[in-house]
Amino acid sequence: MNLLETLLGPGSMDLMVQFGIMLLKIIIVVSVIMLHVTYATYFERKSIGHMQVRLGPMRVGPHGLLQPIADFIKLFFKEDIIPAKADKPVFFLAPVVSVFAAMSSLAVIPFFEGFVIADINIGLLYVFAMSSLGAYGVVLAGWSSGSKYSFLGGLRASAQVISYEIALGLSLVGVMMMAGSLNLTEIVKAQQNYPMGMYLLPQIIGFFVFMVAAFAETNRTPFDLPEAESELVAGYFTEYSGMRFGLFFVAEYIGMFMMAFIGSICFLGGWNGPFDVPYVPFFWLLVKVYFFIFLYYWIRATVPRYRYDQLMGLGWKFLIPLALANILLTGFIKVLV
Repeated sequence: MNLLETLLGPGSMDLMVQFGIMLLKIIIVVSVIMLHVTYATYFERKSIGHMQVRLGPMRVGPHGLLQPIADFIKLFFKEDIIPAKADKPVFFLAPVVSVFAAMSSLAVIPFFEGFVIADINIGLLYVFAMSSLGAYGVVLAGWSSGSKYSFLGGLRASAQVISYEIALGLSLVGVMMMAGSLNLTEIVKAQQNYPMGMYLLPQIIGFFVFMVAAFAETNRTPFDLPEAESELVAGYFTEYSGMRFGLFFVAEYIGMFMMAFIGSICFLGGWNGPFDVPYVPFFWLLVKVYFFIFLYYWIRATVPRYRYDQLMGLGWKFLIPLALANILLTGFIKVLV
């Protein structure tokens, strides 16, 4: 028994090692995700630019590669304006809640076999919980700003997130039934026995519902009603500036990556692929996630914004019944097979 175990009790050394490994994983995951979030804005502007026969950012660095860094510096030094009628404690807290909820979801994502911060049995349920918590940041931002535009954006966001959270959850019930687990690592392993090593074909209806609901959950075009600039100036973050404004964008892009990870893990087989790539076990997961992110850009450049009544109608009258039908169909096939 060494000195540390003598002072803190038996097993304390192993506990310290486990804590150190977990801390190292957190640093790696947060660093890599923040790098991706930084350059997701650049690739979005470039992709949409080329789709619309433009060049996108070109000024800062070669082909505009340093544009995200310039944007960060601009936001960091920009004046932080607080409205006179704002509820200041809540106003300060709202962007932190959004980023915290988005970041916390990353804890249960298995990036490859054996590399996950918290390999818990209710991983998928935890993601739903954090996703719901993220909506509070948007609602609190709208309510605390003391602006009617922001308040309307917050109300829209709360209604939208509640509506599409139901469809999103129901779309993944079929995956849970087929895998027999809520653990994301186990869900990936369970898909190896299916065509192409994924649930895409047997859960094609669930995948369609998930994709539409994921766009609405992340407030992305064509479901970006909470921040509709033609109606609400900028929606729930109209009164925010500087880094607080930037935090909402960070939360939105982390949310996009989270939905991409969940879609890749639950429907496309996670890190499994047609062949193994030596020394890069996360290669196929990364390819699938990049495909989902590109889809966000593609839809934004292609599809116009919905009206609010169309948004609600699509969620309640079409997606939720379709997701329930998928659950019944999955259960029926499970019983037969």
